[in-house]
Amino acid sequence: MDLGLSNKKALVAGASSGLGFASAKALFDEGASVVLCSSNKDNIERAAKSLSEDKTRALPIVCDLTKKEQIDDLVKSAEDTFGKIDIVVTNCGGPPLGTHDSLTETEWEMAYNLTFMSTIRLIQATLPGMKERKFGRVITITSFSSKQPIDNLMLSNTYRAGLLGYTKTLCKEVAPLGITVNSVLPGYTKTERLEYFAKEISEKTGQSRDEIYKGWQSVIPVDRLGTPGELGAFVAYLASDKAGYITGTSTAIDGGRYAGLI
Repeated sequence: MDLGLSNKKALVAGASSGLGFASAKALFDEGASVVLCSSNKDNIERAAKSLSEDKTRALPIVCDLTKKEQIDDLVKSAEDTFGKIDIVVTNCGGPPLGTHDSLTETEWEMAYNLTFMSTIRLIQATLPGMKERKFGRVITITSFSSKQPIDNLMLSNTYRAGLLGYTKTLCKEVAPLGITVNSVLPGYTKTERLEYFAKEISEKTGQSRDEIYKGWQSVIPVDRLGTPGELGAFVAYLASDKAGYITGTSTAIDGGRYAGLI
């Protein structure tokens, strides 16, 4: 299926690896020009180079997503190279594990800036261009924990759920302008983030990583973990003209793990 993205310009955050890179690759493979950002210069340059040597199609930019001024500079640099952004995919490394009693004020503030405000700031910076052209695709990558909280993920559960309220409200404001706003909720997917979880849980409980992975897999109806490419393919579809009647959704890509009805 040709998704019609060959003339589109995309910005993907947290794109040096995992779900962000998979999303950038899917958009790039469909013909979009992609700005990839990450806080690590070597990693983001390596990721962009793996897509193309041509920086007019795959542009790496270093950005600390906890800093508003760096997000503003990121979008300006992207627009200076590509013109206005048609598609923004918000994504970031998740906050640390923790319970109500274990988390500090500093950890709450850092997670607020990284997990919550980075999404809002990226959208604020790219939305004016979308409004001008009366076309845009806003796609936020969060987690199925925003609908079904996961134990020991107090920060993620809290801020990602808040983002669903934000995107659901925003979609109604910008829908008449040809801009769609959708959230993608990954479940247990083979990424470095999941490996980090396994390591942390193993150190605390004494379980082997194999046991931990088997435990996760046992609660997934399709009986396996997801792959980043599966999520990336859905992001590319949401970015296309063919998804123009889809907005305000929050779709779990989780093998059926989410157990709720709504």
